[in-house]
Amino acid sequence: MQKRTLGRDGLEVSAIGLGCMGLSHGYGPAANTQDAIKLIRTAYERGVTFFDTAQVYGPFTNEEVVGEALEPIRDQVVIATKFGFELPSPDGQQNLNSRPDYIRQSVEGSLKRLRTDVIDLLYQHRVDPNVPTEDVAGTVKDLIAEGKVKYFGLSEAGAGTIRRAHAVQPVIALQSEYSLWWREPDKEILPTLEELGIGLVPFSPLGKGFLTGTIDASTKFDGNDFRNIVPRFSEEARKANQGLVDLLGQIASAKHVTPAQVALAWLLARKPWIVPIPGTTKLHRLEENIGAADVELSPDELQMIEEALSTITVHGDRYPAHLQARVGR
Repeated sequence: MQKRTLGRDGLEVSAIGLGCMGLSHGYGPAANTQDAIKLIRTAYERGVTFFDTAQVYGPFTNEEVVGEALEPIRDQVVIATKFGFELPSPDGQQNLNSRPDYIRQSVEGSLKRLRTDVIDLLYQHRVDPNVPTEDVAGTVKDLIAEGKVKYFGLSEAGAGTIRRAHAVQPVIALQSEYSLWWREPDKEILPTLEELGIGLVPFSPLGKGFLTGTIDASTKFDGNDFRNIVPRFSEEARKANQGLVDLLGQIASAKHVTPAQVALAWLLARKPWIVPIPGTTKLHRLEENIGAADVELSPDELQMIEEALSTITVHGDRYPAHLQARVGR
């Protein structure tokens, strides 16, 4: 697979990474551990070198699975994980905690679970309004100096926070939602990243599955599936948003590829420093996603997408209100 570089310091990763969250968390029952390990190792065999996890996925179990799967090939892959939630949560809620001492405690736990002596890319999972960004960046800077972390990243941070953190410790990547049905980062985030030389790692690049064309208004989700509480996945919103999926289907059909591959190819065409991390529990979907790296959209096709998107209004918020309050800080 082609490689891309995140940040000016030059962290080289595969053009498409693997988001591992769904193997343990968020979309219903966790995958069988051996099946999850097989999928992660198959991704590596197919050229993926960038693997994303976090402490809160499970919690903790996703890091353990990723660590076990990648231990035999540890020196040939890039592992990203995240801190920022107090775990286990004393009240059952996902409470933010990015105090310096807790960051250090979190990193020690991640190192053990990931079976490694260094974390390649460490993100702050969500900005903690109770801890100055400079203190967070300074703590990660110290961890980098100690050899426990290689690179620093942020997730779902606003432009002002990115600048403040970057001034203390260079931020190599921002992980945030970005896709054909969430283009808010175009306004302020992408210009900021380009100016500062920071890469973008889009999560949910397939719209949490909606852009694949396999979900419609009648789809029923598992009782533990996060999408049950997402306004954009209400039955009414799915029905209203079908036009976007139909557009992808038309382009995909003409190119003899899939809607998911068009959606990922569009992201890859946006900027050379964008590295999407689609996730899946299915080997055939993994192959499909990896295949998107070989799909090239012509200037005419990209223009057609832009023109069509200008006529489409996406319905429904991407998060319920209590989670929306935690992004863009």
